[in-house]
Amino acid sequence: MIISLIAALAKNRTIGKNNDLPWHLPDDMKYFMQTTKGHYVIMGRKNYDSIPEKFKPLPNRTNIIVTRNKDFVASGCHVVNSLEAGINLAKQAKEKEVFVIGGAEIYKLSLPIATRLYLTEINGNIDGDTFFPAIDTSWKETSRVHHEKDSRHDFDFDFVVYDKKIISPNNKN
Repeated sequence: MIISLIAALAKNRTIGKNNDLPWHLPDDMKYFMQTTKGHYVIMGRKNYDSIPEKFKPLPNRTNIIVTRNKDFVASGCHVVNSLEAGINLAKQAKEKEVFVIGGAEIYKLSLPIATRLYLTEINGNIDGDTFFPAIDTSWKETSRVHHEKDSRHDFDFDFVVYDKKIISPNNKN
């Protein structure tokens, strides 16, 4: 199963401020919805709390919330107490690709086991209090689509897909 992270981040790796997105990029939201539609999505409880009520649970996806709170309940969602339990739910359902959708703590926990990144790279340093973890050289860019700043989008941005480089035992590069 492919374990993917999907996020929008500024040049300084900002992904949020005050439990909200610090930008308005409608085409990024559309990209997120199209990319994750029909899949299992895993999110932290704070990320779930940040979703407007009218979108809970995220439609046309199986929502999994990871929280330490054993009494947490979210209608229409699976609630688990570890990232591993969330991934196991997707595996048991024979999901081909599961998406980790945030926030920062879940991204940090899942990055070492992820095999694909869908990043909307925003061309700007944006003030925030929540950040995407740094990615290292173990990732190879496999796709990039540029989106110019326009009347609906305050920033230029790129939809970028990275896949984990496969290192064979005979080739350490």
